[in-house]
Amino acid sequence: MNKDRVKGMIDEVAGGAKRKAGEMTGNTQMQVEGMVQQAKGKVEKAWGKTKDAVCDAVQNTEVHIDSHVTLKTKNSAVSVDCKKCK
Repeated sequence: MNKDRVKGMIDEVAGGAKRKAGEMTGNTQMQVEGMVQQAKGKVEKAWGKTKDAVCDAVQNTEVHIDSHVTLKTKNSAVSVDCKKCK
């Protein structure tokens, strides 16, 4: 879990509390601020999940490069296999 997911959860919970407090007191401005903070938290969490998924995918990936190069001129050809890439 990364800092974006944690911050998103905090913003989502705090925004929900602010929205609820605005509903209970009849303060429309506070309700709107709470809803905006909740939405911000959801976006932050989604961004954090995406970053974690990309990080996991990169860490669990192995790259294998097999290359074969053929150099040709008018009168000759040279073929080379790259052994150190394997």
